[in-house]
Amino acid sequence: MLDKIAKHFDFQQKALGLRAYRTEVLSSNIANSDTPYYKAVDFDFKDAMTRAIGESESSMEMAKTHDTHLDGFVEQGGKDFRLQYRTEVQPSIDGNTVDMDLERSAFADNALKYQSTLTFLNRRISGLSDAIKG
Repeated sequence: MLDKIAKHFDFQQKALGLRAYRTEVLSSNIANSDTPYYKAVDFDFKDAMTRAIGESESSMEMAKTHDTHLDGFVEQGGKDFRLQYRTEVQPSIDGNTVDMDLERSAFADNALKYQSTLTFLNRRISGLSDAIKG
C-alpha cells in the first residue's frame, strides 16, 4: 500500500530534487560572476527529468555489452545527467562567461517552477488526505 502512495508522489519528488539542484547551479553561476575564467554551467531539465523517471525518448541509446563499459553520460554527485557550459553571450576581458541578466532570469524562472511544483504536490497530498478521511 505504501509503495503505491510513494509511486503517486515519485514524479513530483524527482522534479523538486532537480529544481533544487538547478537552483544550486544557477546560484553558483551568480556567485562566481566576478571570478576570472569562470565558465557558467547549466543542464537540460527535460533531459534530466526524462532520465530521472527512467523513460527514454530516443531509440538510439548505446547498448552496453559488458559491465565495465561506460554508459554514455556522466554521474555527478548521484545525478545522472551532464552539466553543460553555457554559450557565451557577450565576451568578457577576464574570460568569465556569466551573463547576469540571463542567470537572474533563469533563476527566477526556476524558482517559479519550483514553487508551482510544491503547490501541485501540496494539492495532491491534500486530495489524498481528504480521500482517506472520507
